[in-house]
Amino acid sequence: MAILDRVEINEKKLRRPDAWYLDVPAIAALRERGVDLDPRVTVVVGENGSGKSTFVEAVAAAWRWALPAAVQHWGPQAAEEDADLHWALVLRGEQPRPNGGCFLRAEAMHRLFTDVDAAGISHTAFEGNLNTRSHGEAFLGYLDSRMSERGLFLLDEPEAALSFTSCLRLLSLLAAVADAGSQVVLATHSPVLAALPGATILEFGEHGIRPVDWQDLELVNHWQAFLSRPESYLRYLF
Repeated sequence: MAILDRVEINEKKLRRPDAWYLDVPAIAALRERGVDLDPRVTVVVGENGSGKSTFVEAVAAAWRWALPAAVQHWGPQAAEEDADLHWALVLRGEQPRPNGGCFLRAEAMHRLFTDVDAAGISHTAFEGNLNTRSHGEAFLGYLDSRMSERGLFLLDEPEAALSFTSCLRLLSLLAAVADAGSQVVLATHSPVLAALPGATILEFGEHGIRPVDWQDLELVNHWQAFLSRPESYLRYLF
């Protein structure tokens, strides 16, 4: 069994049965039949508003509540603007849960790193505090320091902090994390990160949730078309 094998919604624990996010097709599909995750790496892709972040944030919040209080570096608590879906999630997987891993998302990264720096939690990538480094350096340094901890690694659109070469470095780190026995769930708009070898790709959209091969992803096809002939897109904008 995977660290996190399957995610479901418990109808009885929904705080608002008419909540807006339940009308998002991917979340509606999750509510109806749940979703199975790859034991190594699951990549979640989809347009803005498709439910990617809602899903990853809810899993992160539900997972965090089951961690011991001593685990202080795993990730930020649910923010006020986050959906309250996490209260109704059922996370099926390995018991007892491993305490390693982390949850990283771009908009909460500075706050998390401030807490890590203030607590004096060690990291191995460089000397000094995380927030004295660039966004991308701090992100990769923090993740590199967590690699030896077997657990669940949740990342929400990490490409926001990373250059192309840093995305390649992240691919290497995530492959090493999975090889060491941890599990990765990654939401992304990046065709580079979606290319993580061996990953199961789940596409969120109007269809709900479906597995898709990398070469068949719309985001891959659009990037390939744009990079080969940018004028074919730009002429409709200007």
